[in-house]
Order: sequence, then C-alpha cells, then structure tokens
Amino acid sequence: MRRTPRGPLAALLALTALLTACGTGTKSTTATTAQVTIAGSDYLGGAPVYTATENKNWAANHLTPELQSFATGRDALNAVLGGQAQYAVVGDLPAVSAILTDRKIKILAALSGFTDWRLLATASAGITSFADLKGKKIGLPEGTNVQYVLSGMLTEAGLKPSDVTLVNLAPNQVTASLARGDIDAGLTFPSFYDATKTTLGSKYRELRYDGYTYRTLLIAAPSTSTATSTAVLRTLTTATKTMAEHPAAARKAVMAQAAGAVQPAFVNSHYGSYDYEVTLDEPLLKLLIAEGTWAKSTQKLPGTPDRATFLRHIDRAPLTAAAPTAVTPH
Repeated sequence: MRRTPRGPLAALLALTALLTACGTGTKSTTATTAQVTIAGSDYLGGAPVYTATENKNWAANHLTPELQSFATGRDALNAVLGGQAQYAVVGDLPAVSAILTDRKIKILAALSGFTDWRLLATASAGITSFADLKGKKIGLPEGTNVQYVLSGMLTEAGLKPSDVTLVNLAPNQVTASLARGDIDAGLTFPSFYDATKTTLGSKYRELRYDGYTYRTLLIAAPSTSTATSTAVLRTLTTATKTMAEHPAAARKAVMAQAAGAVQPAFVNSHYGSYDYEVTLDEPLLKLLIAEGTWAKSTQKLPGTPDRATFLRHIDRAPLTAAAPTAVTPH
C-alpha cells in the first residue's frame, strides 16, 4: 500500500506541485480581455467598426467593444476630449480643428475615403455649373466638411467665398429650405441626399463634385496605450478585408449595428461611394495640411497648419505594429 507523505515532506511536495501548476504544466490559457469605448456617428464612414462588432472580430484580439453613437463627428470627438470614450470615429475636418486649437488627440488611421459630394438645387435656381453660384444664397452647416467642399467648388469655378451668401443651417434643415425657396442651393451630409431628391421631385437638380476625398479617421485619447490601439487596428484591418470579400454582408452588418439610425436604402445606394482601407499615408497628411490652412483662414483658428504640427498628432506605432504595409511611406 502506497503511503501519503505527511509532515515536512508533504509540505515540500505540495509546494512543488503548486509551483509546477503555476508554471508550464497547467498554466491558465485565459487571456485578459480589455474593454474599449469607441464613439462614432458616421455608420458608413466607420463601417469597419460596425462590421467588426457584428462579426465578433474583437474577441480574437482580446477586446470587448462598447460603441457610443452621436449625431455628429464633432460630438464623438468631444466624447474623447471629455474622457467618455477612448477612441472616436470622426471626419477629417473636426480632427483638424481640434489639432489647431491644441487639443490632445492622436490620429491612428484613416478608415475610409468618400468623394460623392453633391450641390443640391431646384430647377428654378438656374444653376447648371459651379460658376452659376455667383450671387446665390447657399445653405449649409458652417464649419463642417461640406463648407470645405463648397470652397473647392468655388475655386474650380474661379469664384471667391465673398461671391456667395452663406446661410448657416443644420444638416436636416437644408432640404426644407430648398423646398421653400429660402436658399438657391444647399450642401448637406450624404444621408440627406435621397430625402432631398424625394421632397423636391421633378424640381430637383444636383451638381456632383469629386475634388475632395473625405477621410474618416480613428482618433484616440493621449492616454490610450500602444498595445490596446494595436489590437483595435488589427481588428479593424481584419474587418476591412472581410468587407472587401463580402460587401453585401458588410452592408447588412452596418444596418444591424445602426439599429434603425440609417435606412437600408441609404446604405445600399451609398456604400459603394466609400473606399475602405485602414491606412496612414502621404495623401492623408497633405489633406490635413490643406484643410488646416483653409480652417485657419475661415475660422481664425490659432494653430499653425504645417507638416510638423500634424505629424505631432499622428501616432504611427500602433498601425505599424498591426499592419506594417498600411503605413506609407514606410
């Protein structure tokens, strides 16, 4: 009969067994899961975030997401600035404005690009080219990307900002103002294109502009760790590859995550206007500088919109670790 050791020998053997269990023999394989809070507003621009959530891609990188929804990218950015979120999906211009006012944010990557901008008008306004905007009243949400779009339209036509009269409207007010004849033309967010066309019916006219590629960015609070941001970007890179392989499923994922905030018709008709790729590239830096120069001039912001300023707010390390070829130049 085998005896069970007792006394000092038993204690020694028990300690040895405990150390072995804590070593290689029976080590727990459960990894720590980190919760990440992501604020967003643009469901199509930030589609990789919502696709990753619908497809449960986060768990593979030991992350648990908490998504927050806001009306505008500016609100999402403020959630990061106010400490309510670690990350935000925002347009390029809100990020530029924050940087020029010396707010402490990090740009981690661009998630998508969009070029389908439209000047909306009625037949009675007689606008058949951007040159026809001279002397017209144009409604738009001032200080947003669509005002930057208008500056490009005017430049293309050889016009100056002083050649038009701006009417500051909320994005959802442009359609009604056009219908009433309060303005001659309007610019608003893409989510209102279809509603404007439906409301105006046979009176609807539009001019398209592709001279500005709007970039949806992932920004982070300065306190976020490189390791966590790398895991976030690995997840979004995986989701973007899945979106390219299965675009119909990606559209359904966005609609499911939006939970009624965007309509299926909008997602299906405008999804193709976005180019999805998680990147940090030279065109993005040039865009930030150009927008910064414009924002400083029109909004009288205090910062210096040069290359050095924006490079200080671009954190290349997480994306370089997650997807080295996505950072160019290397």
